Amino acid sequence: MADMAAQARLAFAGVRSVLEAAGATVADIVELTTFHTDLRGEIADFVKIGGEFLPSDYPAWTSVGVTQLARPEFRVEIRVVGVAGAGTT
Repeated sequence: MADMAAQARLAFAGVRSVLEAAGATVADIVELTTFHTDLRGEIADFVKIGGEFLPSDYPAWTSVGVTQLARPEFRVEIRVVGVAGAGTT
């Protein structure tokens, strides 16, 4: 699979699509948890990519370094909690 930057863009695009299907936007994310196989080495690039998708007032965000994800080629996984309408306040 692609490098971390491509995986991050794909993951954030997927999150955006799911939220939109539910009538919400990325501005409605109230909690974000990301899992990284190379947290220290790639977090700066990941944050930059996140900035392409997330509003400037980021939601609560926890990043966790892990030794592995579901498949060996996966480098990042994203979990979000969204509340439709939360981003309109």
